[in-house]
Formats: sequence, C-alpha cells, structure tokens
Amino acid sequence: MCGICGFIGDTAEKEQVLERMMRAIRHRGPDDSDAYVSRQAALGFQRLSIIDLNTGMQPMYNETGSKVLVFNGEIYNYRELRETLIQKGHVFQNASDSEVLLHGYEEYGRELLDKVRGMFAFAIWDEEKEELFAARDFFGIKPFYYTQVDGKLVFASEIKSILEYPGYERRVNEAALEQYLSFQHSALPETFFAGIYQLLPGHYLTWKEQKLTVQRYFDPTLQPAKSGDLKESIQKIQEILKKSVKRHLVSDVKVASFLSGGIDSGLLLAISGCDETFTVGFQNEGNLYDETTRAKELADKLGIVNNCKYITREEFEEALPKAIYYRDEPLGDASAVALYFLSQEASKHVKVVLSGEGSDELFGGYNIYLEPDMLRYIQWLPKGIRKGLAALAKKLPRHMKGRSYLMRGALSLPERYIGNAYIFHQEEKERLLKRRPTLPPDQLLAQVYESIRHLSDSDQMQSIDLKYWLPGDILKKADRMSMAHSLEVRVPFLDRDVFEVTRALPSRMKFHKGVTKYALREASRDFLPNQVSDRRKLGFPIPIRNWLKEDAWYERVRELFTGTAADTYFNREYLLGLLEEHRAGLEDNSRKIWTVYIFLLWHQIYFEKGDGAWSEWTDRKDWNQRRSGSL
Repeated sequence: MCGICGFIGDTAEKEQVLERMMRAIRHRGPDDSDAYVSRQAALGFQRLSIIDLNTGMQPMYNETGSKVLVFNGEIYNYRELRETLIQKGHVFQNASDSEVLLHGYEEYGRELLDKVRGMFAFAIWDEEKEELFAARDFFGIKPFYYTQVDGKLVFASEIKSILEYPGYERRVNEAALEQYLSFQHSALPETFFAGIYQLLPGHYLTWKEQKLTVQRYFDPTLQPAKSGDLKESIQKIQEILKKSVKRHLVSDVKVASFLSGGIDSGLLLAISGCDETFTVGFQNEGNLYDETTRAKELADKLGIVNNCKYITREEFEEALPKAIYYRDEPLGDASAVALYFLSQEASKHVKVVLSGEGSDELFGGYNIYLEPDMLRYIQWLPKGIRKGLAALAKKLPRHMKGRSYLMRGALSLPERYIGNAYIFHQEEKERLLKRRPTLPPDQLLAQVYESIRHLSDSDQMQSIDLKYWLPGDILKKADRMSMAHSLEVRVPFLDRDVFEVTRALPSRMKFHKGVTKYALREASRDFLPNQVSDRRKLGFPIPIRNWLKEDAWYERVRELFTGTAADTYFNREYLLGLLEEHRAGLEDNSRKIWTVYIFLLWHQIYFEKGDGAWSEWTDRKDWNQRRSGSL
C-alpha cells in the first residue's frame, strides 16, 4: 500500500514540484520514497512496505528501462501471473506484485486488467512512446485523481498532492456541492475542486501528445438468475470466500482484522484465522453506539485477541478537522471519524487489516432493500390515488405513524432512491442554496436506472449502491481514514471472483421473509454462532443526534452557520431554522445539519487556510485554539 503522484509534460523545477507532491501524501507510505524524472515525465512514490520488503521499491522499471511503474494497492494473484509471464520469456528482478503489472502490461496491454485480482491504482509511463497508461480497480477500492494544467497531465492518489502543482487554481466546484447535499458524498466524476477529476472505478486512461482518453473496462452489473438451488449457492459462497480470504492474507507482515461483532467482519475473521482484532465504540452513549460488547463476545468465542478503544466526545471533536483534511473532500458520513480512530488503534499494532466493506452491496445487506416488499401494499393502487394520499399525508403531523409510508409509496423507485443516504431533496436544496440547483439526483441517475430497469426494485437499489454509494462513501472513507495512519485495509468481499458468484444470486436468496443477505447468513452458520449470523445490520452509528442538541456543539455549529462561507453558499434563515428545530426536538435534522457543517469545515481547511498550514496542524492538539486565533 502506497501513495503515487506525478505529472506528464515539461515543468519548471520538476524535482522540487514532485517533492512537494510526494510530501503531501507521505502518510500513505512513510517507510520509503523515490522518484523518476525525465524530460517529459515525473513520477513519485511513497512506500508502505507489505510485500517483498527488501526489493519491492518503486518507481519500478522493465528490463530495458523504457517503462516505469508507480502502483498503489495489492495484486493478490501475482504469483500465478508471474509464473505465466516467466514462461513467456519475461525476466523478473524481484519478487514483488508490482513488477507483475509492468511485465503484464508489456505482454497483454490493456487486457492485463482482466487478468489481475486485487485492489489497485497504477500508472505506467512508456518513455519511448511518451505515453502514460493508468488504471483503477474494479470497484474503486484505491483512489486515482487527475487534472490538466497548461497542457500537462497531473495525477495522484489524493487531491492534496495535486494541489501542490503550480498553476492549478483552487476553486470550489459548486456542482459537486449540489449533489453532495443529497448523496452525502461527491457523486460526480469532477471533484469538489474544479477541474480535478477522479478516475472512476473500472476505468483506465491514456495520455499521449496532450490528448486524454478515458475508457471503461469493467461494469459491476447484476445478472440475477431466475432460479437456483439455495444449498448449491451456499456452497459456492463458502468456497469463493475461502479462496478470496486466502488471497488477501498474502503478505510479508502480520495481517489482523477489524471486528464489529456483526456477520461481515465476523465471517472474515473466522475464515482467515487472524489472531488479533480491533474495535471502537462510544462509552456512556447507550448500547446503540457501542459495538465493543458484541465484538468482545465473538472474539472470546473464537479465542481471538480484541483491542478495544472507547472514543470520548472531546477526542471526536479534536479529530474531526484531521479526518476532514485527510478525506480531501466533504463526506457527510459521521462514521468516517470513528473509522479514523479504529485505524489509529490498529496502526499501533499492525500494518494490514481485513475489513468487511462491500458485503452489503454484493449480498443485499442494507435494510432499505426490503422497502419494495413493504410498499407493495400501496403501490398496486393507481398512481393518481397514491399521489392524492401523499398530498394528504404531507398535511399530517410529521411524527404521525404511516405518514412517511404514504409519501414514499407515491414515488417511483428512481424518485425515492439515490442510495443509502438521501439528505436534502430537490425542493429543500432550492430553499437552502443561494445558487439555484440545476440537476436533480434522479436526473443524474436516469441513465443508470434506464439500463437496469429489467431488474427487480431491490436489485436496482443494489446496483445504484454498487456504482455510487460503495465507491463514493464506503470505500473512500475506508481508504482515507486508514491511510491517514499508514494502515492498509483489505476487503476480501470485493474480489472479482466473489462478485461473479453474487451477481447471479436470485433476489429470493438475498431478501427472504424480511431478512437481508439471506444466502450469506446461511453460508456463515458453519463458521459463526447463530446469534451472529442472525444479527440485524446496525451500521456504524455515531451519537451526533444527541450532541447537536447540547450547548457546546450547538454553539460551534451555529458559529459556522453564521459565518462568511455559509453566507456565500447558503440561505442563513433556512439553515438556522434546521438547527433550532433540531435543538427543540421538533424534528431530527441531525444528518442535514452535519452534512452542511462538514462542508463548511472542509471549506475552512482547504480554502480559508489554503496556505498549507493545515497539513502541519493535523498532528497537533491545538487546532481549536488556532481556529479561534488564540495561538
């Protein structure tokens, strides 16, 4: 696991520029660093040593030195690929997985991407052809960002590295803000920084003669079978997960595991045989916000060490700006901060952990996927009648039972579902934003929904989450919060071969009698106690709902809501109305308040303090004092 960066095109003082870009992502690879600089290319690498500790350094070269690689990630089937390439005449200089990409690209070109299994973002510069080839993995586990500045291509693992390139003008992309307010994450190819783009999952790019070409090579589409045998499917799931976990254990350093006490992390732990786990929770905030008891119980039953960390309110507040800095872009998911602490705790002991990301998207684990079945009692009615009932329901008191059901029942699936989060709806954004929103979320997703309309409603929801929620929220926070502490997170559920099994699961094997990810639960019973296999998904709840009603948090949020940045983007009266309504207990506006608050903190970090000082403050405890100007 590492950090990569670089630029193509003659640049003044290129060595110094590259050094600054590398320094900005040193946290991704603090073990070592190196660079390649030629007339037209500069490639930088920060290393976190996991495989081939002695000779796996990058940038890495082919036999002739004509091709140069920088690579972030792991290729889990590199040993098999290596043997095949040796038989074809390629000569290897080390035992790393990185070199397989170099020789594999020489042999197969773009077709290499269909052969590798792993998580990756890499770039290969061909000095003879003066051409760059770069690719990102199937699901978006590893990040890759790029921009064009004065005819040069600039790229990096994190946006903060690109910000160090001279000539890039830092501007807020308000189109990203518009979608963020609904999705809770950046849902566009263009990031919050105008002109900086993410290479989407399953895509590769080429750059030659100042021409950029981006192509898709993989699309995670579901193809559910119309029928199938449950027992046979369970056996396939067990076999493929064992195979994937075995691959993900390939390492020259110890591999441990995160543990929530739920089915996903519990199953990975039981299959892997890892002997150490890590859990965080919130003490004195109620059972809803504490996973530690369940995790410890499971660890004890499996005879595994469990390291537990309780997060205090003060620690959470102090870490918040650090977590935002490392994320690069606003992310309204409060659990990212808890993941920051979880990664911090694990990094004290190990360099690599297994984690359960992707299970819910592949196996159908979110409770919201059961909604289509619940709505069938109303959706048989003509649309006009449902619309009339919804209009009446809007006039009812907000907390009246059945009100939301009638309102959601009047909407089509594309109107009501854009992912696991739907923070502000279009009419709410029109009241909130000073700049009139131009693209409703359902229009943004219209083309995707059109391509999956043949699927059941639950499968369509899964498909939307695979393409947006998974890479935009789940994997982004996993990568940034772990790499903030130089920790590699591996996600065995997000293996290409696992996906080939899960994509064919019929809906009845995922959603059965009000139970989510039914087939996975049944497959887990050979490894886990029944109470774990049967446990309902809780997510990673954070007590912000309660905190935002308390004086300290209320005043802190109100200060930003009445600041200059808030006045630039938002209508103050509407914003403060949300805050007062929540504090009075009239409505739970916590997620809406938090989403805006995170954006304003991000704006403060990257635009109001854009002189680089923030990167120096991320390891300091005096952030609050500096923010108030007392230091």
